[in-house]
Amino acid sequence: MAIVNRTPDSFYDKGATFSDAAARDAVHRAVADGADVIDVGGVKAGPGERVDVDTEITRLVPFIEWLRGAYPDQLISVDTWRAQVAKAACAAGADLINDTWGGVDPAMPEVAAEFGAGLVCAHTGGALPRTRPFRVSYGTTTRGVVDAVISQVTAAAERAVAAGVAREKVLIDPAHDFGKNTFHGLLLLRHVADLVMTGWPVLMALSNKDVVGETLGVDLTERLEGTLAATALAAAAGARMFRVHEVAATRRVLEMVASIQGVRPPTRTVRDPRSAHRRSRRWQGPWRAALGHYLAPSRLDDRGVGSGKGRTDDFGGAAGPQRGSDHRIGDRQHLSAGRWPGR
Repeated sequence: MAIVNRTPDSFYDKGATFSDAAARDAVHRAVADGADVIDVGGVKAGPGERVDVDTEITRLVPFIEWLRGAYPDQLISVDTWRAQVAKAACAAGADLINDTWGGVDPAMPEVAAEFGAGLVCAHTGGALPRTRPFRVSYGTTTRGVVDAVISQVTAAAERAVAAGVAREKVLIDPAHDFGKNTFHGLLLLRHVADLVMTGWPVLMALSNKDVVGETLGVDLTERLEGTLAATALAAAAGARMFRVHEVAATRRVLEMVASIQGVRPPTRTVRDPRSAHRRSRRWQGPWRAALGHYLAPSRLDDRGVGSGKGRTDDFGGAAGPQRGSDHRIGDRQHLSAGRWPGR
């Protein structure tokens, strides 16, 4: 899930994709780098200048309309906590509502159901939108925050289904940094498997967040390695989607994790023992002839990623590996057929 901020004051890019041209360029890059979902937001997550509903809609709707026209099969997510904004975005072509502030608007599930959209159910511990955690407590037990997150997001997911959202289109998100401090965030990363065990597909939004910066003691521009390390661990534990700024680097990490787990074949196996019989011929012609079997276009997808045999699921494409399934989540065509990254 690639982040495209239509805000002048984003914590990460400081408004770099606020203009239409810059935002469109960001989408083109994200799609080329292998993003399966484009997440478009119109309000900065943290404290800042107040943005009313009309302004948020103005920032989002024309851009989503352009995105839907430019990439008809691309999954589009809208990042908002306001049901009125989500409704306008879904009418413009959004497929998924990324409700980052944990259902603060109780009408959100009804909007998702009305448009047949997916819904991300996030945990914020009751924090209000655009506020920072302050002296947050989840009790005295070691895993208090884990239990609180699981309780809230699974209840929200069931409410969404009861409201008419298709079960296979609901994801849960522990929402790092939202209503949580760094210690809470690290504990949740150690317990990703517990979230996965709920049966709901897990979305992780870790990219360049304070949990990474405070853990490593690094500034915003130096958080990529920490983000990717956390991403790899979460993916290995079964998280299904990752909301990120750096798509290409994240994609490579997820593909490597999937290959280690045995659910994705290597892209190219020059040292494959099966090629031993070819080595005697390597001086008889160009090296490519000897390796033609491994470099044949029929074994590569449109990004040059190996498409050889391996276990797959119904979804086909996106973000993270899950045991016993392909590492990809899907496309808009799969979504319309009712195959979301579901249970």
